[in-house]
Amino acid sequence: METITDIKGTFRLHNGIDMPYFGLGVYLSDNDREVVNAIQWALDTGYRHIDTASIYKNEEGVGKAIRQSNVSREEIFVVSKVWNSDQGYESTLKAFDKSLERLQLDYLDLYLIHWPVEGKYIETWKALEKLYKDGRIKAIGVSNFMQHHLEDLIENSEIIPMVNQMEFHPYLVQQDLIDFCNKHKIRYEAWSPMMQGKIFKLSILDNLAKKYNKTVAQIVLRWNLQKGVITIPKSAKKERIISNADLFNFELSQEDVTYIDSLDRNQRTGPDPDNFNF
Repeated sequence: METITDIKGTFRLHNGIDMPYFGLGVYLSDNDREVVNAIQWALDTGYRHIDTASIYKNEEGVGKAIRQSNVSREEIFVVSKVWNSDQGYESTLKAFDKSLERLQLDYLDLYLIHWPVEGKYIETWKALEKLYKDGRIKAIGVSNFMQHHLEDLIENSEIIPMVNQMEFHPYLVQQDLIDFCNKHKIRYEAWSPMMQGKIFKLSILDNLAKKYNKTVAQIVLRWNLQKGVITIPKSAKKERIISNADLFNFELSQEDVTYIDSLDRNQRTGPDPDNFNF
């Protein structure tokens, strides 16, 4: 079992880098006040991990928020991702430069391949390996890679991904994939831990919320961490950003972790990594 301490706690990646296991996702936050405010509130609350992507079109705002904050750059774990239309070796190198330019940062803590674009992701990964060896990224990883994508990548590259960011919530656990990643020391990370808000319409977790005197969101996020899954709930609301982080004064029993696991329906709220066309 992982040690979970506080909001600034970390899980170690296989290259020795410590990655905060709790962060703020900024998907769908606009590139202006909304994203700047969200990040300021998050950093003030103690968050030290911000996850963006070139396709979110808010890297400028993310960079601005980091510059305006009173937290030093070295303390903030910044993640971005290469979009599908930029995949390929040379185009990934260019896309990375553009992301850094928009963020106005000298390096990234983690850079991910956003989706496994067939026929392209191996070359894209080679570009990430180069950027990593050049010291421009502290860690490299992937997002939305199923086991067969990972096997293909591992077979055809030098460096095993440090992270795999996947849709993960009580209706989509994919325990076999988590086990595969754990076996290869690839850190599992959740996107959409709240099922894009649908979690709040389910009454299945109300009893646990009552039992622990916590919100449904807090129960789900704590479950993420206790499974060793890095989590980045997205919110632009100050109260929610603060409330999402209130996870470190209770612990789910193993029985309750197993109960949440048992809700798995293999049901996605986002696209299928084996069948997407963007």
